[in-house]
Amino acid sequence: MYHEIELPGRPMCQTEAGYVRYVVQAPAFHAQLQWLQNNAWRGISVGQALEASDPRDIVITFDDGCETDLIAAAPLLRGLGYNATFYITVNFLGKSGYLSRPQLRELSDLGFEIGCHSMTHPHLNDLSPADLRYEIAGAKQALEQITGRAVGHFSCPGGRWNRRVVEVAKEAGYSSLATSHASVNSSQTDSFLLGRVVVMRATDQPTFQKICQGQGLLLMRLRDSSRAFAKQLLGNTFYDRLRARLLR
Repeated sequence: MYHEIELPGRPMCQTEAGYVRYVVQAPAFHAQLQWLQNNAWRGISVGQALEASDPRDIVITFDDGCETDLIAAAPLLRGLGYNATFYITVNFLGKSGYLSRPQLRELSDLGFEIGCHSMTHPHLNDLSPADLRYEIAGAKQALEQITGRAVGHFSCPGGRWNRRVVEVAKEAGYSSLATSHASVNSSQTDSFLLGRVVVMRATDQPTFQKICQGQGLLLMRLRDSSRAFAKQLLGNTFYDRLRARLLR
């Protein structure tokens, strides 16, 4: 799971410490893709993985819809013959640093899979049923109108979800839902509880290689569980405020 790719001399979409830690620098991203190719891995989309996959396949995803999806990630992926799923937040389109609507259509026309990352990027597990439908089903319809193609995959902003989120995603016609739980997916994994492993700014090459080989995920899952408990105990809003203060 990636977010923005940092290019030299180009401002990032946001500058808060909590955001920047998820921004991978372009040379590191390039080195990660090159390692995958050199070691006979194949980068694929979520849809391809659900249809059929090989043990040497690795699903590559991007959240939010940053402009670097098109101008930095897409050229490198295409050069290696890789696919990926780009989960787009509809209301980010056209904002500084994010894809415009024509750019999103271009990314789709290049053959990359477009998924949905909600309408406004809220904490989904805090929403009413009507707001959930707007964020999940309404966003799906908006993206389909822009791209002219079906949007079948959804990822949860901030990894926040509950059973109601899954139910609404199924009702909206999605084929999968991706969480932020660090886990390896198999043919037995529930397609509405797909795990993903975030690649961060501080993820060095040895750590990246271990992630791709499914190593070290137990510790990541324990951290996930601790954060999930804290979010439930403190509530999303207070948890995020405390986290932002600690990261300053």
